[in-house]
Amino acid sequence: MSSVMMHQAALGAPFRPAPTFIRRAAVLGAGVMGAQIAAHLVNAGIPVVLFELPADGGDPNAHARRAIQGLGRMQPAPLADPADAAHIRPANYDTGLSALSECDFVIEAIAERMDLKRELYGRIIPFLSEDALLASNTSGLSINALADVLPKSLRRRFCGVHFFNPPRYMHLVELIPGRETDPEVLDALETFLVGGLGKGVIRARDTPNFIANRVGVFSLVATIHHAEAMGLGADVVDALTGPAIGRPKSATFRTADVVGLDTLAHVVDGSARLLRTDPWQPFFRLPDWIGGLIQQRALGQKTGAGVYRRQDRLLQVFDPSQGGYREARQVMDEAVREILSLKDPGERLDALRSSEHPQARFLWAIQRDVFHYAACWLAEIADSARDVDLAMRWGFGWASGPFETWQAAGWERVAGWIREDIQAGHSLANTPLPAWVDEVSEVHRSETSWDAHGKEYVARSPLPVYRRQLFPDRVLGEIPSRARYVTLDTGAVRLWHLQEDVGILSFLTPRQAVNSAVLEGVLQAVTEAEQRYQSLVLWHPGELFCVGADLKQVLAALERQDYAGLEDTVVRFQEATQRLRRSSIPVVGAVRGLALGGGCEFLMHCDHVVAAMESYIGLVEAGVGLIPGGGGCKELARRAAQSSPDGDLFPFIRGAFETVALAKVSRSAREARQMGLLRPSDTVVLNPHELLHVAHVQARALAESGYRPPLPAPVPVTGKAGLANLQAQLVNMHEGGFISSHDLAIARHAAAALCGGEVESGSSVSEEWLLQLERTSFMALLRTDQTRQRIAHMLKTGKPLRN
Repeated sequence: MSSVMMHQAALGAPFRPAPTFIRRAAVLGAGVMGAQIAAHLVNAGIPVVLFELPADGGDPNAHARRAIQGLGRMQPAPLADPADAAHIRPANYDTGLSALSECDFVIEAIAERMDLKRELYGRIIPFLSEDALLASNTSGLSINALADVLPKSLRRRFCGVHFFNPPRYMHLVELIPGRETDPEVLDALETFLVGGLGKGVIRARDTPNFIANRVGVFSLVATIHHAEAMGLGADVVDALTGPAIGRPKSATFRTADVVGLDTLAHVVDGSARLLRTDPWQPFFRLPDWIGGLIQQRALGQKTGAGVYRRQDRLLQVFDPSQGGYREARQVMDEAVREILSLKDPGERLDALRSSEHPQARFLWAIQRDVFHYAACWLAEIADSARDVDLAMRWGFGWASGPFETWQAAGWERVAGWIREDIQAGHSLANTPLPAWVDEVSEVHRSETSWDAHGKEYVARSPLPVYRRQLFPDRVLGEIPSRARYVTLDTGAVRLWHLQEDVGILSFLTPRQAVNSAVLEGVLQAVTEAEQRYQSLVLWHPGELFCVGADLKQVLAALERQDYAGLEDTVVRFQEATQRLRRSSIPVVGAVRGLALGGGCEFLMHCDHVVAAMESYIGLVEAGVGLIPGGGGCKELARRAAQSSPDGDLFPFIRGAFETVALAKVSRSAREARQMGLLRPSDTVVLNPHELLHVAHVQARALAESGYRPPLPAPVPVTGKAGLANLQAQLVNMHEGGFISSHDLAIARHAAAALCGGEVESGSSVSEEWLLQLERTSFMALLRTDQTRQRIAHMLKTGKPLRN
């Protein structure tokens, strides 16, 4: 916390921590985790000093420098913009510790050994500024034990800040106070982590493995135990424990390979040591066959073989009964599949429990034991059931947490089943369910969740930073606290508001796909919004913005050869995007996740865009044999003119051409700026839950500043010269066998649309001219068999066809 904040707090002024009080940070430890934490700090605009052991001879910072260079090779990419690696400064513990005096926030992320961490703290204490915050990224060691070696004044500014891997993408951060941590420090850090780094913060207690790893590691070892007991292969287990039950695609054993079997063994062994008094402690072990793979250095993805491997392009799985690899089949029994398709959670669990099929019994057992474990430890590890559920969703990628699943299936009913299994000796431990289970009929209510320690229902955090989250992630049973007022609902789009002066336009189609009804709805909604509101925000709830055109509708029209109807749809699409751009009130787009094809084109026609960092934006029409038809090429041509004060349009057009012809998708909102799909003036936020709030602020600011829609203006284009340059490149690529004949045709149409067609170089054309070029090319490609084949293949497989 800054000295100003301390002074204000001392004077009794209201404490309002802001995410800007951390100006420079240091990360101690340049391993995989430490380097990625440093990367995410610079994603947030915070320069970092990254420390590692000194190298022997030569550059003493070589180890830290190598870690920084390695960030550019990691996938998924830790840096939103690779150029930001320049803002990470390498340092070493022998000669670089004086740099700590410049840092407001120091994060220790070295090996999970108490002795090493405490020794390092002793070395750095003399160099820390008097108001610097110190945190450990430990995944489970005691914060109080670590704090014991710190001077009393520093203990107030010390806590655990546990990031999950990979730090850029995983939403969860556990914040763990020590006995002497200043509450104001915790509030300031939570505010920074949420608003500054875009994280979902759960405050955990200083217990072994904290919350997510405590439940998550138990769930993993219980799953492996029951798989062995029931004779289920790793591939079958992964078929059962992935999306079929609301878990990530990597499921169980694929996750182990991604993490690394050696790392997994370290985590499980560490848990066994920390949890000596846990009744389930004997199950914190891995089977001997995994130990054998580790001895053979078959550690998973990083070594090319682990539980799985690829042999001659065939996926194989290790089979302990055979002592070697066999073909991976991932077969789920059809009867079990039918059970999992039941919509009612109670019926589904009941059917799994009642079935004699080993796969069904396995699925009941692994969920029952997690319910049992979480209930028994809730009072000790977490402030509420909500914290456990959100921790598992944000940290392990579960669609719902254990308490949500239990409550959805019927709280009292499931509790009875768990007790029956405990009494029958079927559960992993005979520990009875805690008494509080019978004192409640639900753990989540509309605005509160159960605190088993305090024996009461508790509300969410009142920190001001959460007021920016108009629609945060909610657990089962919670209801949004904000009333929504609907102005228009066509079935395809909805116009509504939270505050009377700002309208919100949302698409209602599956995955927010653009179809004819959406286009008509947009035209109607903008007219309605102009009459009712001062500004308009284009925003959709959920984790994606828009997947583009409804290809099913397009393919159906192609099969009817309804080209007139298709052209009319393209005309309406262009009318809809231009209607946004020419609206008499400002329009702000708010995007997170995928914004592809037509979704990207809608954003490009907003007056301003607020984008979550994790926005993946692209004009991907080439993947289905088309070019953008809703004004995307026109907008890129217009932006080329705006971005080229010296009049040399071609560098921008060349980049835009690659973006369109190669169907590129940005890997972050920052990269979308570089691609020209977002403007330099557009806003990027790290926390996706703040999108709608920031969009409201931007929309109001535009309205209050005397907004007028942009006037039509001629667009300078590269014309024949630019077109000839691009076509020459295309011919070389085609003759070299790098692109197909249809790729060549698509790219030529894209080049013409971006360059303004066969006009003289240096000419200026109208926006209507550019839209006509787009429309003509779009329809010409639609009439080809190759494009129809590409659309059909995409619908069938979800992958592009290169024909």
